[in-house]
Amino acid sequence: MLSATLHRRRFSDLSEQEILALAISNEEDDARIYRQYAEHLREEFPSSAKVFDGMAEEEDEHRRILIEAHKARFGDVIPLIRREHVAGFYARRPIWLVENLGLETIRAEAREMERQAEQFYRKAADRTADANTRKLLGDLAAAEADHAHVAGDLEAQHLDDNARETEDEAAHRQFILTWVQPGLAGLMDGSVSTLAPIFATAFATQDTHTTFLVGLAASVGAGISMGFTEAASDDGELSGRGSPVKRGFASGIMTTLGGLGHAMPYLITDFWTATTIAIIVVFVELWAIVWIQNRFMQTPFMRATLQVVVGGALVFAAGAIIGGG
Repeated sequence: MLSATLHRRRFSDLSEQEILALAISNEEDDARIYRQYAEHLREEFPSSAKVFDGMAEEEDEHRRILIEAHKARFGDVIPLIRREHVAGFYARRPIWLVENLGLETIRAEAREMERQAEQFYRKAADRTADANTRKLLGDLAAAEADHAHVAGDLEAQHLDDNARETEDEAAHRQFILTWVQPGLAGLMDGSVSTLAPIFATAFATQDTHTTFLVGLAASVGAGISMGFTEAASDDGELSGRGSPVKRGFASGIMTTLGGLGHAMPYLITDFWTATTIAIIVVFVELWAIVWIQNRFMQTPFMRATLQVVVGGALVFAAGAIIGGG
């Protein structure tokens, strides 16, 4: 890693030919990224896909102009230089990471790409002595700055208010189905199902270390079980609930966290202090779940309270009675 960093060129050391070559490779990469966004979105968000198709065509045109300028000044052989060859140069986030974060994240990433491209062209123009090249790079900086308006025109053409609203609703629904719903199910399971073993152990032994180990084991075990169950229960093809791997991680991690919430206080050595804090944590957890159900799942508040708070109280009572007996 250090070797790769040491062998990068400084931007200030690039020749004008290398600056043009870097600009060409940047435009090629950005056009490719926009087309990948478009392909990723085409099935679920066809209107947004058309917007990214149009932005890719804009980048292709910039690349064509830059290649013509290079041929006019330096000939047909373009040096191979890319972003990763230049120290301190901006880097694009991996496609897979952005794609997995949803529609609005992709739109925000595109806006950031245009801002970085504008900044590059302005710095490149400052480093260029040739009048025609300097003018070209300045014009491209202005074009990148204006891409927000271009994107707006493309959105107006392909993404009217109804289409945007429909796609935003679909993206929100997908977020709920893929992340919130399995995560909430996991949080509920972890918070409620681990109450009985943790508090039964606590009142039976009054040993905080033993209680913590039981809570840790119950939480991790429940998380693994819920994660695999969620992933295996539905491949998402027919239900439209999204990737089973994503849902499995969401469910498993939130299940584990739900159990650890009231297991962690038993790291405190004083039994009654730890137990009091754990009970407070349980109270907060259960009401947080009620809020999430009401906010994201549109579950009526009273129904969520009955399901979560009353159910959790009964499980807690069962654990306390069994442990105290």
